[in-house]
Amino acid sequence: MSAQMVLSAIGLVLAALLLVWLSLVMAAAEGAVSRVTKSSLNNLILGLQTDGELSQFSRMKRIDKVHRVQSLIVDRHATTGSCAFFRVSCNILTGILASCLAALFALPLWANLLCGFVFAILVAMVSVMTRPRVSGARKPVDIMLRHVRAIGLAVRLTPFARSAREERGGKTGRFSDLSDDEELEKIQIEQGRAMVDQLVEAGAFDPEISEMLDNVLTLSSTLTREIMVPRTDMICIGQDTSLSSALKLFSRSGFSRVPVIGEDVDDLKGVLYLKDVVKIIAFEREAGSRTAGSLAREANLVPESKPVDDLFHSMQRSRHHLAVVVDEYGGVAGLVTIEDAIEQIVGELEDEHDRIQREEPQKIGPNVWKLPARTPIAVLEEIFEIDIDEDDVDTVYGLLTKLLGSVPIVGSSAVTRGLKLTAADAAGRRKKIATIIVEPAARSAEQGGQAEREDAAASQE
Repeated sequence: MSAQMVLSAIGLVLAALLLVWLSLVMAAAEGAVSRVTKSSLNNLILGLQTDGELSQFSRMKRIDKVHRVQSLIVDRHATTGSCAFFRVSCNILTGILASCLAALFALPLWANLLCGFVFAILVAMVSVMTRPRVSGARKPVDIMLRHVRAIGLAVRLTPFARSAREERGGKTGRFSDLSDDEELEKIQIEQGRAMVDQLVEAGAFDPEISEMLDNVLTLSSTLTREIMVPRTDMICIGQDTSLSSALKLFSRSGFSRVPVIGEDVDDLKGVLYLKDVVKIIAFEREAGSRTAGSLAREANLVPESKPVDDLFHSMQRSRHHLAVVVDEYGGVAGLVTIEDAIEQIVGELEDEHDRIQREEPQKIGPNVWKLPARTPIAVLEEIFEIDIDEDDVDTVYGLLTKLLGSVPIVGSSAVTRGLKLTAADAAGRRKKIATIIVEPAARSAEQGGQAEREDAAASQE
């Protein structure tokens, strides 16, 4: 064998080993690109700028590497596509070089092809055993900083990766609607859900636990306006209302915190707490003459676009259990409690005082019916054989709300078409009216007059 053949063989071997190394680097970069965040790089720059042990030259050199990584993750899909292209190309070229190396020894054609195939299989086995993508996912920043030059060269040599991504984004709109960080967050959430599903299938978790974990993953994509009590269902109290009247409202509504308003709901003055009212009434003689506005605390305001996970943590830090939700124009959109956020994880919360709403109307006396709040008006018309011409409401609860002009609480009543509707009781943590008593208005008036006569006779005795 001549010296020229030996040098050629050594060159082919070194080139093949270099391609194998480059293939493993590109595989590790594929796993790292999708997990490097902008915030981690910004924090790294701040750490380098404040590191007193580094010389100015070393500091600027490392910061320059971080800036290069930042430019690579601006378009993650293009960077990932470039790394994948070079990884596949390197694997193909290693097989070709192995075939060329076999050809130097004047082997037959089938032997050359077999050598190339076997060497490609060995490279694949090495890639599987070393798992470069796993190492890239575990230490994404370190991998990107260590191989930033090779990754940057791969991106510059594959400009078609960027153009292909832009073409897909223009057709589907998938990439144009989401920012880079939002895409990364979406990918991580999908990966988390897949991991939870795998654990459930393996029997590691109960179905209830897996549902809670899945709910946790969706907190960041759920907005406050999706879980809040809308302003139409809010129970408020006027700022000039006496504390004795406020105490009755607390008792009838079942709430311990009520917003205090002025002329309308948007004229928010604060939030009145039941414990404050009880404390004042118990220890001050003239407390009954004080108004709700004088005792209202400052309201905690949150935007309706705030993600539920941020809402939960902010309420936890500020120790507020109730917040008033405002829209983009500054108007009151509703209110939300910390229990609403918790329910997004664990499901509906109820206590021993909550009652289960009946699903069917119940006759409780002569011509007296107890109807679920969601009973259609058509059922009410059929029971009492009357015609209630209401086009803008569909349920008995909606009819009572319209007649009152406000959200009904326990004991609220109104009369229409000769029928008296009375809110009987509330159910659920939000204390929404569960059942409504419907009876003829004349019968109710007679019972009221008889009760007054009995009270008068008892007082004379």
